[in-house]
Amino acid sequence: MALRIPQGTQMLKDGYKHLQGVDEAVLRNITAVHDLSEITRTSFGPNGRNKIIINHMEKLFVTNDAATIIRELEVVHPAAKLLVMASQQQEAEMGDASNLVSIIAGELLQKAENLLRMGLHPSDIVQGYEVASAKALEILEELSVEEIKSVQTKEDLYKAVRSSIAAKQYGNEDMLTDLVCEAAIAVMPKEASNFNVDNVRVVKIMGSSLYESRVVKGMVFGRSPEGVITNAKKAKVAIFTCPLDVAQTETKGTVLIHNASEMLDFTKGEEKHMENMLKGIADAGVKVIVTGTSVGELALHYLNRFGILVVKVLSKFDLRRLCRVTGATALARVGAPMAEEMGFCDIVESVEIGGDRVTVFRQEEEISKTATIVIRGATQNHLDDVERALDDGINVIKALVKDPRLVPGAGASEMELLKRLLAVGEKTPGLNQHSIKKFAEAFEVIPRTLAENAGMDATEVLSKLYASHHADDSGVMGVDIESEHNGLLDAHGAGIYDVLSAKAHAIRLATETAMTVLRVDQLIMSKAAGGPVAPKQKQHWDED
Repeated sequence: MALRIPQGTQMLKDGYKHLQGVDEAVLRNITAVHDLSEITRTSFGPNGRNKIIINHMEKLFVTNDAATIIRELEVVHPAAKLLVMASQQQEAEMGDASNLVSIIAGELLQKAENLLRMGLHPSDIVQGYEVASAKALEILEELSVEEIKSVQTKEDLYKAVRSSIAAKQYGNEDMLTDLVCEAAIAVMPKEASNFNVDNVRVVKIMGSSLYESRVVKGMVFGRSPEGVITNAKKAKVAIFTCPLDVAQTETKGTVLIHNASEMLDFTKGEEKHMENMLKGIADAGVKVIVTGTSVGELALHYLNRFGILVVKVLSKFDLRRLCRVTGATALARVGAPMAEEMGFCDIVESVEIGGDRVTVFRQEEEISKTATIVIRGATQNHLDDVERALDDGINVIKALVKDPRLVPGAGASEMELLKRLLAVGEKTPGLNQHSIKKFAEAFEVIPRTLAENAGMDATEVLSKLYASHHADDSGVMGVDIESEHNGLLDAHGAGIYDVLSAKAHAIRLATETAMTVLRVDQLIMSKAAGGPVAPKQKQHWDED
């Protein structure tokens, strides 16, 4: 006799949320991912609009950088979190085109929704998307129109970096591209594949205008040395993470002093101890001391007497980077460092940049060469946004070192992918053809977004693009965002390029994300743990 299961049995604990089926799970997931991609879509391209984001720490961001927007939004929907992870992976791997991942993934799922409503099963859509993704990557390889011959020359680097920076800082791209290329060439090793993005730093100094920005060879810290010594050459460097001050005891104690002479002896003992400690450092040949925290008055007095330059670097990240540049080891105790714990720097000097004194550490050797882009500007938010644009430009060079091929930008390569994938879909038998055609149509979102963000008539621009791409197979016609008559331009002729490896990686990640969301048929969420949340203080973010 078969076991009869009583109806209405509760399997899960109270508070569990259980969604299943196409309507409840799949379509809701698609809507969530599409909503997130719509947020960043308006920030795409040179005319992308800025977003003001206030995060949970009440910090204000004004940016059109998709990676920053997605990182600072607290996304709770599980399917949308998949898109966040894909975008962050693109940022970590390539450093650019994270917005492309989110836009394409959102559009692929929007197209999949149409197919689901037509009656196709999610498995059929996933299968078609897999075929289309592999074919799209093959076609993308054929669309390469330019190859960087040498990453050691400014002209070649300029081609690839300019488009990336124009997408973030439209209008200032030429000047910022010059800075990135100059800094990259200054630190480029003989073996280009060893190029390290960490060797190019960005320092932000408030004041003046963006056009006062410049490249300084070496590592720049935005503060002057602490003592009277302001420069040193061929110097041994000691780096400490502890304060240079009179040692404080772990336990509290009471010292009983009977008369004035004992009082004098007590302070003399402290002074003598400090003098001996710093004399030991000076005797070891150290000419430069870098500390991560404070420098006491007494210590500074003796360091000046021994002719040692002292610099305070409060960022742990910068301290680690300086350790790598100089070859020093960061010490957690004050005392004479051993020979292998000391670093070496060719030149340490204090220079003036626009009224602010900064300290520069410069190395002449190739292994530890660094360059710093010093950017000036009126507001902190503007400086932060320029820094993100420069980071993208530097990461483009890292991608070029691995794969020097470029494809036409301005939406040209996407339109050509669309045309060629539609042709593949027409020739494919069975249900896969619907998915392949929809996959192809999803690429239309890139030129459409570029046109919409530039205030053009997107329908007219797209119809012209379709006509020009079907007229020949060159695949170089893109959206001319500067045209007043919804015109097109030859992206190859105008020097607008995208890095092939970054674009291929973005398509791969976007497709993977879309397919992962489509494979989900149930959502089972437990009740969130935790007690009552403490009430927040009601203070407006803009109040002092």
